[in-house]
Amino acid sequence: MTKETSLRAVGWAQSFPISQGVRAGRHWTREHLASLGWTKDAPETVDAILLSVSELITNAHVHAHSDAQLVLTWDSRCLHVSVHDADPLPPSQRPQDVTTTGGRGMAIIDALADEWSTHSQASGKTVTACFVPPGAPEPRHSGTIG
Repeated sequence: MTKETSLRAVGWAQSFPISQGVRAGRHWTREHLASLGWTKDAPETVDAILLSVSELITNAHVHAHSDAQLVLTWDSRCLHVSVHDADPLPPSQRPQDVTTTGGRGMAIIDALADEWSTHSQASGKTVTACFVPPGAPEPRHSGTIG
């Protein structure tokens, strides 16, 4: 008899039009993190996730000029925060320039997420960042674009 392995995951999805801004995305995300108990048990991780959600939705609205489809998936190891937009070009990390007010989104994601990646397809791209709560085994930090 073979032993079957399975993965249990919980997820939520919501579209955030350009007209709604990022505040709605942060609020929606905070509600779901509260349902996992993270706002009480992992407030620093919640702050990192909310800032990352803000950056990813902003990137979709500003650089892709499209709505942002936000998906949160918790697989008991990592909270995957994925944002899909209509631009198939991968995000770029810009050289740091202290005189500009923008262009730091992906550097922020790289600093806050335990790992992140992009996936481009004809309909756009998806950027996914993984956040591991305190006490869980950490994945290898990848920060890949592709």
